[in-house]
Amino acid sequence: MAMPTPIALMGLPGSPYTRKMLAVLRYRRIPYRLILGSQRSKNDMPKPKVALLPTFYLPNASGVLEAAVDSTPIIRRLETEFPARSVIPDDPVIAFLDYLLEDYGDEWLTKAMFHYRWYYKADIENAARLLPLWSMMQASDADLATTGKIIAERQISRLYVVGSNDTTAPVIEQSYRRYLQAMSRHLERHGFMLGARPGAGDFAAYGQLTQLARFDPTPMELANREAPRVAAWVDMVEDLSGLEPSPGDWIARDAIPQSLKDLLAEAGRVYVPVMLANAKALMTGAERVETEVDGKPWVQQPFPYQGKCLQWLRGEYTKLAAPDRAAVDAILDGTGCERLLRG
Repeated sequence: MAMPTPIALMGLPGSPYTRKMLAVLRYRRIPYRLILGSQRSKNDMPKPKVALLPTFYLPNASGVLEAAVDSTPIIRRLETEFPARSVIPDDPVIAFLDYLLEDYGDEWLTKAMFHYRWYYKADIENAARLLPLWSMMQASDADLATTGKIIAERQISRLYVVGSNDTTAPVIEQSYRRYLQAMSRHLERHGFMLGARPGAGDFAAYGQLTQLARFDPTPMELANREAPRVAAWVDMVEDLSGLEPSPGDWIARDAIPQSLKDLLAEAGRVYVPVMLANAKALMTGAERVETEVDGKPWVQQPFPYQGKCLQWLRGEYTKLAAPDRAAVDAILDGTGCERLLRG
């Protein structure tokens, strides 16, 4: 059954995944209807199993609307329903790199986003002051302050979920600064990570950077000072509806720029060891994920969803034809990302 438009989704400006998906919809020129948090009480749409943002309301095979919250499969469903202006590269090798970069943005850069927002006093105060307003604009100042305090306390108590703590803070922050530098160098010659048109990986990075580089004071100041090119890129990706892509805008598998390999190497340096350690902890039933990242200790609670992400990534790799797998292996060799694909 064809998907009706405008597509309805619920989200908030402070949600990086909401921003990711809105930018995808705008670039792909897919009509949508955004239900903001302040309109939730009037929302009679189906409820998701897990309340996450954004929540999309999409028809099932019988035409009945169902709630969906996972951005990666939603992007791929939209590809089947709306083939024009694709965000998935035609070459399966480049498409796999895009999948890897999307997962890195969704599952590692989000650690920096959550860490900075709820670790430093200035960022906590900024978020506690502004986040309630997006859902209760007409509330009294006293009610807004109370709600902000409740949100902050709840989110600070959940820092362990993404692995943010006093031990891991230096790893997360140094990785963010290296990422800014690597991304800035890449943007000197390329409009997007995989060429002159955006892939899903670009929108994943963009979603996290809307908060890191454009909302939370501490990481925003770092981006403005050390990587203004990245900060400006975030503003540009906000609305790419005017970009006219062509098939030749994707990079070629035999012409991977060093700057892209540098981005992959940053993923291999931090994201890969955490994903592997998390998978091991889940497999053995360990109560804690304990490993070493960039020569420093990393400790967090096991995260079942990221275990699934690793399985899905390996599944995408397994589906590749043998020559394409060999090409992926050659590109990833030495970046550290090749370790994800073993097992």
